[in-house]
Amino acid sequence: MDLKDTSAIVTGGASGLGEATARRLADRGVRVVVADLQEDRGTPLAKEIGGLFVPTDVTNTEQVIAAVDAAVEMAPLRSLVNCAGIGWATRTIGKDGDYGSAHDLDLYRRVIEINLIGTFNCIRLAATKMSLNEPDADGGRGAIVNTASVAAEDGQIGQAAYSSSKGGVVGLTLPVARDLSVVGIRVNTILPGLIDTPIYGAGEGAEAFKGKLGQDVLFPHRLGRADEFATLAIELLANSYMNAESIRIDAGIRMQPK
Repeated sequence: MDLKDTSAIVTGGASGLGEATARRLADRGVRVVVADLQEDRGTPLAKEIGGLFVPTDVTNTEQVIAAVDAAVEMAPLRSLVNCAGIGWATRTIGKDGDYGSAHDLDLYRRVIEINLIGTFNCIRLAATKMSLNEPDADGGRGAIVNTASVAAEDGQIGQAAYSSSKGGVVGLTLPVARDLSVVGIRVNTILPGLIDTPIYGAGEGAEAFKGKLGQDVLFPHRLGRADEFATLAIELLANSYMNAESIRIDAGIRMQPK
């Protein structure tokens, strides 16, 4: 699929994996909608790459529609990369046998709502407009890349909510790819391992912590770089024979229980 002179939406595009992907897309001649809640980061990034920042809560249908419409106005919308998400670590039960110390159910719902329902919300709305595109030589009208996590397969202690949400993203990949095949829209999912993003903080302590984490990686013994995720996302968008796949990018790590 030719990306040049098309538009794309990157959710969570103001930082981390999303920012790296937005930059890579812009390098390929794509007009990018940075769909995020971080206006202080998203606005200058969009200006720098010749795109547009649209404040977007992925669970808010009206805001997602606004991002889709903004992309369509710039150029034919052919790409969606879903990077928005949150994480939380809480054990299923407490140590005192009290109901009140069990996992907060509202917190569980919130993680599912953003990571899984939010992903599907963006897919269903972006794909609706993609379906109106003129097909390319393969009959393709667009491509979608979702972000799951190795936690979908190797969930650790305390990751019930996060792993459930990311496992759901993996689970929707094939059926949604089948749904959208009739209009020529491909769907793939990336399962990142330990990637160096702002979630780990900054400074000597953060660097030491990341260095320790990197030793558990099979090879190379380091955290992944956001740009390494981005290059894979671009390949999944551009390669018209990649469809309905869930691909780990983790340097061979298999997460231990804790």
